[in-house]
Amino acid sequence: MPHPRASLSPSPALTTVLTVTLAATFVIPGSATHRADAAAPAAFSLPKTLPEQLSDWQHDRLAPGVDLYQGTLSGRPGADHWTVTVRKDGAVLHSGETADGLADGVRAAGFAPRTEEVRWPAGSDRRGTVGIRVRTGTYGGREQADNARKELAAAGFDAVSEWTGGDGAPGTGLARVKVAVIDPRAYRGRLDAGYGTAVAGREKVTDLAARANSLLAVNAGFFVMEEKDGVPGAAAGIAAYDGRLQSAATNGRIAAVLRGDGLRPEFRHLRTELTVAAGGARERVDGINRVPGKVRNCGGTGGDVPTERPQHDVTCTDPDEIVRFTPELGAGTPAGPGVEAVLNSAGRVQQLRPRGGPVPEGGTVLAGIGAGERWLRDHAAPGSAVRLDEKITDTDGRPVRLTAHDDIVNGGPELVRDGKVAVDYAADGIEHAGDRSFAYTWGIRRNPRMVLGTDRAGRIILLTSAGRQPGYSDGLGLNEAAALIKSLGATQAMNLDGGGSVGMAVNGRLITTPSDATGERAVGDALLLTK
Repeated sequence: MPHPRASLSPSPALTTVLTVTLAATFVIPGSATHRADAAAPAAFSLPKTLPEQLSDWQHDRLAPGVDLYQGTLSGRPGADHWTVTVRKDGAVLHSGETADGLADGVRAAGFAPRTEEVRWPAGSDRRGTVGIRVRTGTYGGREQADNARKELAAAGFDAVSEWTGGDGAPGTGLARVKVAVIDPRAYRGRLDAGYGTAVAGREKVTDLAARANSLLAVNAGFFVMEEKDGVPGAAAGIAAYDGRLQSAATNGRIAAVLRGDGLRPEFRHLRTELTVAAGGARERVDGINRVPGKVRNCGGTGGDVPTERPQHDVTCTDPDEIVRFTPELGAGTPAGPGVEAVLNSAGRVQQLRPRGGPVPEGGTVLAGIGAGERWLRDHAAPGSAVRLDEKITDTDGRPVRLTAHDDIVNGGPELVRDGKVAVDYAADGIEHAGDRSFAYTWGIRRNPRMVLGTDRAGRIILLTSAGRQPGYSDGLGLNEAAALIKSLGATQAMNLDGGGSVGMAVNGRLITTPSDATGERAVGDALLLTK
C-alpha cells in the first residue's frame, strides 16, 4: 500500500508560521541606524503603519523618505532536513498513479519511499492538488542525502538531493529579508529604469548603480540569458526607457509603469500593437530588439508556436516575422536568413541588406523572415517611405501613452491586487500545460525574490529575500512573498526577476547575498533610485 500523503500546501499567511529575528550585521556608513538588543519572538503581524510593523528590525535611514529594514523570518527550529526526491522523465511532481508506481519501484529496490501531496497555495487562481512528490530518507547533512541519491542512481532511479526548507511548507524555512520603503512625499529624488550602456548585453546592478550614482538600486525585469533564446541582455517582456519602447510586451503580463519621477508606479497588464506601413500596405511588427522567430516567454502574436499565451522561461517560435531594431540596441542586429530594411531618421529606406549589421543613429532596422521578408521586399524598396506605429494598451483596452520621462519594466506574476493576495499562475504563464513541476519549482517552492509594491499612502515597497542557500536563507514562495508584502500594507504588488538575478545595492554596494556560486549576476535592467 502506498504511504499516506502529507499535505504541503504553503500557508496563506506568514503571520501564523513565521517569527521575526534580527539580522543586525549590516551598517550603512553615515546612515542613522537603529537596532533592537534581542530577537523578537513575536509573530510577524504588526498592524497600523508600516514603520511600526518593522519596528523590531534593523533600520537604516538612507535619506529623508527612504528607509531600509532588515530581518530574518524563520520556522520551527529543527523543522528542516535533507531528503532525496525521486524524479521521472525529469519531473519532480507526478500524477497520483505515476507517483504510486514510482514509489512501488523504489520500495522494491529496497528503499523506504513516502508520497507527499503538493497543493496550490491559498490566494492562487488555481485550487486543489498540483502533484505528488516521491521522496525517501531524512538526513542531517547534504553528504548523507547525496550518498543515498547515488545508491538510488545505481538502482536505476533519477533522483536529486533537496533541502526541505525550500518546500514552502508552513512552519519551516528561513528567509533573510530586506525591505526598502520610499515615501514620495518626503523623498526628492527619482526612481528610474535603466539598462546601462546598451539594450543588448548585461551589467551588474552594482555597476548600473555606480554609473547612475544611485542611492538604492535593484534588479528589474526578465531578460534573455543565452543566445539560443534571443539577444542576451534584451528584455523578455515589455521594456521602455525615457519614453522609448525597447521591447514588446509578453501580452497580458503585468508591468510597472514609472511616470515622471517614477515615485508612483502604476501596475498594468499590458499589450503592444506594432505595425509598419509602406506603399499603401500595412503589416504587423512582431517584436522589438529580439531575434526574429524567437519569442522569449512567449505571449506574442501571429501564430507563435506552441502558444501565443505567456509561458515563462519558454522560447516560442514563429517562421514569419518582422522585428524592429532601435539604435539603443548598442550592437549589430542578429545575422541569419532573411532581409533587413535600413531606415534613416526620416523613415526612408536607405537599403535592403542581408540580416546582420549596424543600426543607424537616429534610424531603425526592420528584419524580416519568411512572410515578413517577402513583405519587406515587396513594399520597402530603397528610397520608399515607411511609417512605424506602436500602441500600448492594458488588457481592458485603455491606452498607455508615454512621455520622454516615463519608463516601463516587465515582471510577473501579479502578487497583490486591491489589498488581497492574488497570484495568477495560469494567465501569467507560470503554470505550463502538461508540466506539473514548473509552477511548483519556480513559484511555489522558495527561491530568491524581488518584489515591487505600493501601499495606500503611496509609499513604494521594495522587498527582497536571499534564497537557495540552506542554513542561511531559503527564500520565499510567490504566495509567501505576496502575503508578506501585503502584511506590510501593500495594496498592489508584482514579482520582478528573481533567482540568481536578485540584487539590491545601497550607494553602489551590494547588500544582498547572491545565490549563484559565481557571485553577483549581470542583468538586463534595474530600478535606480537617484539622489
